[in-house]
Amino acid sequence: MKKLLVLFVLGTLLSCEINDGRDINFELEIMSITSVDVPAEFTLGETYEITVDYLRPNGCHEFNDFIFQPDGNTRTVAVVDTVYNDPDCSTNAEEASVSFDFLVLSTGPYIFQFYQGSSPNGQDDYLIVEVPVVE
Repeated sequence: MKKLLVLFVLGTLLSCEINDGRDINFELEIMSITSVDVPAEFTLGETYEITVDYLRPNGCHEFNDFIFQPDGNTRTVAVVDTVYNDPDCSTNAEEASVSFDFLVLSTGPYIFQFYQGSSPNGQDDYLIVEVPVVE
């Protein structure tokens, strides 16, 4: 009986197809940030809204999330879009604005590195903004 049960479970697992024949209709893409709106200074313990502008190349792009990479008081920030594989999307580029809340927890100045794409030689380019913290 145990052998039959094991054969049944193995047969069931091996007969499952995860993709079920459908193509993935989207992918994620890191976008180039064109400008930012950051306060001139922070106050310790306060929360601030930081607005990021970027260019969506066409109507198939939709904001998905931010990528944050903290390193001490340095924050590397990138915008991630969902890109739908749809031939009916608009071909018009459009400027988009998205924002996030930032809680100030340290007294030293914060350095933000906003991802702006890669140079022709493969180096990542950043818009760097330093914001002092007052108590």
